[in-house]
Amino acid sequence: MKLARPDIRHPRIVLVGSEGGDDAGLVAALRKRGLHARWLPWNDPDTLHADLVILRNAADYANRLDEFLAWTKRVSNLLNGADVVAWNAGKRYLRDLRHAGVPIRARRGTASAVRTALVYLGGTQSHAFDTAAASPVEADFELWDLGQAALQAAADHLGIGVDKLLYARADVIGGPGDAELVGLDLMAPSLGWQLLDDTARGDAQRQFALRVESALDRLGLGPLSHRRP
Repeated sequence: MKLARPDIRHPRIVLVGSEGGDDAGLVAALRKRGLHARWLPWNDPDTLHADLVILRNAADYANRLDEFLAWTKRVSNLLNGADVVAWNAGKRYLRDLRHAGVPIRARRGTASAVRTALVYLGGTQSHAFDTAAASPVEADFELWDLGQAALQAAADHLGIGVDKLLYARADVIGGPGDAELVGLDLMAPSLGWQLLDDTARGDAQRQFALRVESALDRLGLGPLSHRRP
């Protein structure tokens, strides 16, 4: 029988949300990297005892925004961070991006336009999908560049590197030459995992797990960070 090594500390990871749905497979992807995680709702007191909290779904936060934002500051090592969440939850974030030079689509005239969701992991492009057709797409590089510009503007505004954003979803409308941003979700966006085929989903979720592993190492919480001398 293989015994647990006493010189290795396994960080307690909480995925905020509920098991299943679009995020099904994340616990298994993390386990393949030797990381153990469990699902909890954001208002569960046990989240306060976790070493790392990853916000994946907080559907009811809008009706309890003050309570939710206070919670983001109490938990240890939230991804994405509490300052990121507070800025993104506000109504001014698109205005901040516009002031930074990111082309933003006005609210009018968006209903019939094709909307593409661009997913980034650790600040690097991962995959894209058509939100109306609910199917993966090969997004043009100009769309990816627009999403990257929005990510960089957000990171600059928050005073962090884009690689500190575990996940991000930039929604754009239009095509090459006329694409505009309609939303940037750094809180708990649907990442469209279940729209991908098995191979693509496995690769993308592996990248997610690798980014979590990197974040743990950066925070001094990696499995090898607490070895006895």
